[in-house]
Amino acid sequence: MRRVVVTGIGVVSPLGTGTGKNWQALLQGQSGIGPITRFDASDLPTRIAGEVKDFNAEDYIDKKEIKKMDLFIQFAIGAADEALKDSGLQITDANAERVGVLVGAGLGGLPTIEKYHEAYLEGGYKKISPFFIPMLITNLAPGHISMRCGAKGPNLSSVSACATGTHSIGDAYQIIRRGDADAMIAGGTESTITPLAVGGFAVMRALSTRNDDPRGASRPFDKQRDGFVMSEGAGILVLEEFEAAKARGARIYAEVCGYGLTGDAYHLTAPAPGGEGAARCMAMALRNAGIAPEEVDYINAHGTSTPFNDLYETMAIKTVFGDHARKLMVSSTKGMTGHALGAAGGLEAAFMALAIHRDEVPPTINYEEPDPECDLDYVPNEARQAPVRVALSNSFGFGGTNATLLFRKV
Repeated sequence: MRRVVVTGIGVVSPLGTGTGKNWQALLQGQSGIGPITRFDASDLPTRIAGEVKDFNAEDYIDKKEIKKMDLFIQFAIGAADEALKDSGLQITDANAERVGVLVGAGLGGLPTIEKYHEAYLEGGYKKISPFFIPMLITNLAPGHISMRCGAKGPNLSSVSACATGTHSIGDAYQIIRRGDADAMIAGGTESTITPLAVGGFAVMRALSTRNDDPRGASRPFDKQRDGFVMSEGAGILVLEEFEAAKARGARIYAEVCGYGLTGDAYHLTAPAPGGEGAARCMAMALRNAGIAPEEVDYINAHGTSTPFNDLYETMAIKTVFGDHARKLMVSSTKGMTGHALGAAGGLEAAFMALAIHRDEVPPTINYEEPDPECDLDYVPNEARQAPVRVALSNSFGFGGTNATLLFRKV
């Protein structure tokens, strides 16, 4: 099997647009959470979210084209443009068929559905835009990216709830590994801070209701955690076959060396007790990479700030890593970005690659009262300078879907 490396990174998140801006905000422990401004949320139990504030679609997309795209597609284009420029990869007639795009979203164009459903009820079908369907379907994110850059290789979306971004990068890694492409633009994107989505998660009691303290609302592994905070954004990587990247002199952030994917077969929304499925997923990624548990330095945890997820992920880490679990650095960047659903795995893979490249570990912020049952080194509140040779990123989603990526320093 061929080796696969990360040569480009693009990030759009509530911490800002651009990889550099995000990394500095992470190291400073900043929060991107605030009151919802997209709509009037005053009648909802949760009135906070992680909105992207500084994204200007016209920096990336012709003004006439913007109206044909839901915001999740616009975010994906912005992050993909940055990742491609960062990588220096040139897509030409000679290599176009060997470059693909795999970008997913958990909920896709829900804002567009809400908008035009209302228009239909008010004025009938003639009020629906002819771009309605292309605006909202998930695979138009990779579709637009491919048309913009000329990538004619594999083109598809992965949709697996909150594991979408991680599955997308893992599947792209496998595509290159087995020889079906030489490079892939891969990751996740999401923008569903809408009345229906926030209301839907709120009625499930999945969201934090710490409305008076938005920046302190997402608090992974803290004893007082009370639910996740919805957010949005996009995290896109350029993956390349190692020898080709090396031959063109590309900067290499990290090598993708392992991928695990499992199912809990347990519950619609709750993780399996003890993190049984998550443990099998991490173990699969380690086997896939041929890496021993004690070689791992850092885990970017799924760490949603919900009671059961954080507990069971901690238990799963202990199951897989044994005594080494207490030597690991484990942090959840969702304390700062919130939970970007289908984009979360893409963002966190980007952060993990940067941690390896820079030997810096972002913190778990708002960690104020330790939970006795969550007793690992969560890199509390302050970033840490430390060697990161091998790192692992977890994403778990509704329906019991689990995904793990393993990266290492080249």
